[in-house]
Amino acid sequence: MLRERANIISVTNAQARLAARRLAVPFLIVLSLLLIVLGKADAVLFERIRVEAADRIAPVLAVLSQPAAAVSAGARHIRGLLDLYDENQRLREDNDRLLEWQEVGRRLAAENAALRALTGFQAKGATFSIAAQVIANSGGAFARNVLVDVGARDGVARGQAGVTGEGLVGRVTEVGERTARLLLLTDLNSRIPVVLESSRLRAVMAGDNSDQPRLLYLPADASITPGERIVTGGADGVFPPDLPVGVVASIDGDVVRVEPYAEPARLDYVRILDLGLSAFLPQSAVPPPRTTKGTKAADAH
Repeated sequence: MLRERANIISVTNAQARLAARRLAVPFLIVLSLLLIVLGKADAVLFERIRVEAADRIAPVLAVLSQPAAAVSAGARHIRGLLDLYDENQRLREDNDRLLEWQEVGRRLAAENAALRALTGFQAKGATFSIAAQVIANSGGAFARNVLVDVGARDGVARGQAGVTGEGLVGRVTEVGERTARLLLLTDLNSRIPVVLESSRLRAVMAGDNSDQPRLLYLPADASITPGERIVTGGADGVFPPDLPVGVVASIDGDVVRVEPYAEPARLDYVRILDLGLSAFLPQSAVPPPRTTKGTKAADAH
């Protein structure tokens, strides 16, 4: 009995749902037609209803739009930060490249100035001249010399002078096939005859491994003033006269110090000159002339 009633109720509910579905479509059509008719019949009333509905819904829409606007603003801010970071990285790379080129430009300018100074130096009586780059500097406590990148194959020989645009630096003491060593004026073994240009007093400038060599064998009553220019004497034929050497730096009793024009610690390029010194060296100290294979064969015949 109960089962039959349940079946009847189930069938009744199904029929009611089916009837509601069938009636929903015509009802919606009629409602749409009614709204259209009302909108055509009284447009002012319909517009007022629509505006009133929009006014009531606007606060809700404004509240709902705030999180979306905040998210959009945050996204734009993040994109701006990322773009700024990328631009900053590009600017850093450009700045690093510019600094590298600036350093290269400064180095080339310094080398150009040094080479111009070398070409501008003219020494009387020089029979040989070649520019050389300093590749090693033995500026220690017991030796003051530099190694240059030219040697016997370039025509360099012992006894030749080393100069810069400012003046005399030293002389060649060792020669290899591709390199040569210059004994600087500040070395303990250096002795150069010099003349004080103003007073014409003669002396010997002796290195003592300090930055300022001493003047020896000056007259006891010599009148010397700091800043007086010193040049080579040329008395013994080692160097020609009037090569610039330096200036009087200080006078302390009998000790007179000279500030050389060329700073040994800042030597980058030098010019090797043959000023006739090899003619005054012992024959064992002068390197033999170079011969080619063809010359040797001709001598053998």
